[in-house]
Amino acid sequence: MDLFEYLNNIVDFFKNPIWGYLIRGIIFLLILIWLSFVYWTYRDAKLRNTSAIFWAIVVFVLNYLGLILYLILRPPEYIDDVLERELEIRRMDQLLNEKVERCPACGKPVSKDFLICPYCRKKLKNSCINCDKPLQLDWKVCPYCKTTQ
Repeated sequence: MDLFEYLNNIVDFFKNPIWGYLIRGIIFLLILIWLSFVYWTYRDAKLRNTSAIFWAIVVFVLNYLGLILYLILRPPEYIDDVLERELEIRRMDQLLNEKVERCPACGKPVSKDFLICPYCRKKLKNSCINCDKPLQLDWKVCPYCKTTQ
């Protein structure tokens, strides 16, 4: 068998119609993946409050390069995450600025001199054995009458 016959056998092998179908199938899958990237970019850009149509067109025209550009330049956070963080910061500011003490167990407002929470019955403070003033649970001495607890 000489080289010419060997090359003819290889060419005949690749003339089989299955190879054409296989190549068309691969091209179809690549186009499907490309279009799914365009759709994903549109949805992601919309969630991040950027120009969704613009980025979808960029990915459609520039293909995978456009997707890489979008992934580099997109905003780092979703709109919902930003709003949630701002609400949490506002809520924490309100809690810090409140002068009212809250029960550590149920979170309801309690007075400074309460010994137990009237809502959930959690022990908040101890009572001094000498002067009956409310003391923090971890205090060893009463700061009002100097009595050791």
